[in-house]
Amino acid sequence: MTWQQSETNAFLHFTVNTFTDKEWGDGTESPAIFKPTKMDVRQWIKALKEAGFKTAIITAKHHDGFCLWPSKYTGHTIKNSPYKNGKGDIVKEVADACKEYGIKFGFYLSPWDRHEASYGTPAYNDHYKNQLRELLTNYGEVSEVWFDGAKGENAKDMQYDFEGYWRLVRKLQPAAVMFSDAGPDVRWVGNEKGNAGETCWSTINTEGMAPGKADAKYLNTGDPNGKKWIPAETDVSIRPGWFWHEKENDQVRTPQNLVNLYYQSVGRNSLLLLNIPPNNEGLLSATDVMSIKAFRKILNETFRVNFVKGKIALKLTDNKLNTFIELKANEPLIIDLRKTIKIDRALFQENISTGQRVEEALFEYWDGKEWNTIQSFTTIGYKRLSRFKEVEASKFRFTILRSKATVQLAEIGFFKASKNE
Repeated sequence: MTWQQSETNAFLHFTVNTFTDKEWGDGTESPAIFKPTKMDVRQWIKALKEAGFKTAIITAKHHDGFCLWPSKYTGHTIKNSPYKNGKGDIVKEVADACKEYGIKFGFYLSPWDRHEASYGTPAYNDHYKNQLRELLTNYGEVSEVWFDGAKGENAKDMQYDFEGYWRLVRKLQPAAVMFSDAGPDVRWVGNEKGNAGETCWSTINTEGMAPGKADAKYLNTGDPNGKKWIPAETDVSIRPGWFWHEKENDQVRTPQNLVNLYYQSVGRNSLLLLNIPPNNEGLLSATDVMSIKAFRKILNETFRVNFVKGKIALKLTDNKLNTFIELKANEPLIIDLRKTIKIDRALFQENISTGQRVEEALFEYWDGKEWNTIQSFTTIGYKRLSRFKEVEASKFRFTILRSKATVQLAEIGFFKASKNE
């Protein structure tokens, strides 16, 4: 629950690929190419903090196997690079900067390692756990550990010991949230385009599922009858690629595009994980920084004034999920503001500590003669954000048409979009 209320977290893809202009390294890169000239991790984290991101997740090791910390278990690390004459540790720099600026720290450790000689053999699982243990014990509190199922052709007969990896995280960082296709805590949304499903359940069934072996459509919508609470994380990059490429400097997503991603992820019961890759100088590029800051400014402007605050029950506008009203299906909630307002955005939230219950809902306005549909939608969960053409009215109606049980409605908000949106 705490993880989902963060709403927007940041990914930081940075490795030898940043200097070779590749998306996937092959493991033969010399550490000598890793030499950022203006490296400033504090600039990264300060920019993320100012743009409202709550967690920073660094690619401690990508598929190329190059480690951004001085791992004892391989020579393919930052300790053999020119950076700080081999005395650098970017994972530590990120962890320390996160602590300084008051945001949470996480890391991605690629299971696929194209450099490690033991990869593809049973011995690799021990190697991976050794590196995982280093990251879990030497950098303070870890908020999120990011796993995927990426696998090389030379590892067809090798099985990743994900259960063992997860047990290690539970033991050493019990408060950390773990991501993969199959959870165990949060799941992939099924695409890298920034789209959670219009219907998005936090529950799924994971039998027969593993990282890299999951149905993308199933992950996108979740399962109303799922037995496990594994909400969706929507990962997407601010650039066409996941790593910085100079040729993509004019293809950075605009603030308005990022706002749209927010509605399509957070606004559909997911969390937005936006990748902002540092460049080959070791900085977040100015264009990227300007875009994320303007993105946050637009959201702040849109949601600054809730037109129903003070007009309905306090527990529906106090920004607390554990204060709520109960609604049954086909039991309409009338919201009479007694004065006409203009709105084009609405927010609804459930008390997810007791589950996710809304299956279908209808939002309407009164035109003086009859009720008119503004929007109908399916799931709410943590948050549903509705966008619609401007409506001018004083009376509104919210009706749950179908639900799994009595709904605990925690928040309602009516808003007018920022002119910059």
